[in-house]
Amino acid sequence: MASSLIHSTITSSNACPQSAFPTLNKVVGFKHSHILFPKRRRPLILLASIDEKVPTSDSTTPSFPGFDLPEVPDLTKGDTLKSLKLKLLSSVSGLNRGLAASEDDLKKADSAAKEIEKVGGPVDLTADLDKLQGKWKLIYSSAFSSRTLGGSRPGPSLGRLLPITLGQVFQRIDTLSKDFDNIVELQLGAPWPLEPVEVTATLAHRFEIIGSSTIKIIFEKTTVKTTGNLSQLPPLEVPQLPEQFRPSTNRGSGDFEVTYLDSDLRVTRGDRGELRVFVVA
Repeated sequence: MASSLIHSTITSSNACPQSAFPTLNKVVGFKHSHILFPKRRRPLILLASIDEKVPTSDSTTPSFPGFDLPEVPDLTKGDTLKSLKLKLLSSVSGLNRGLAASEDDLKKADSAAKEIEKVGGPVDLTADLDKLQGKWKLIYSSAFSSRTLGGSRPGPSLGRLLPITLGQVFQRIDTLSKDFDNIVELQLGAPWPLEPVEVTATLAHRFEIIGSSTIKIIFEKTTVKTTGNLSQLPPLEVPQLPEQFRPSTNRGSGDFEVTYLDSDLRVTRGDRGELRVFVVA
């Protein structure tokens, strides 16, 4: 009987039926069940069967339906062009825009220009016309090796027949108005005790694009403006020769091809083979 009493006492003191905790069960959401941990759910992964072919794609050229990946820029070409630009600029430096160029200098400059023209590829001015806009400074002209302002065309001699010293040469291009001005800074010698006269001559042209890379210029007028001590004088428009006295081979028009063009460098070749190199002023 004692054993039965002890068993009855232990059972009544340690047993905790779920009905004894109705409030707690309701709060935490337990149901009256002996399962302490819920069964583990299987992951919802759809695996292809052994016989089903799983589509694959080339890892080197990923394909996305309805979406074209942008082309990766050729960094090697950009680095090569930078190197060739430095080579070209180095080959024409110290030549006084070509006035001091020897035959060997002319060949080196022409070779460097051909390299960058080849890597840069054909120029399309119909797509890159905006790159022409602005003021460009001439840093080299193979035509100046003849020591005349006209280059391979007739022009006044420098320091020989006339005491003329060539200063900076610029091209000012307006792609909207189609204005194309050649601006030349000159120093005209004067007999002692007079000082040399500094002038800026502006040769105004109109231009048009022929094909994809050729520019044709049509001469309009020449204006001379004194600078330095005589800068207060008004500009003077140089009158043209009468039609019957103008040379038939040089009527102020010409054309040249742009063989290389970027945001700060331009290479051109004239209709008589002159090589010219310009940088943004």
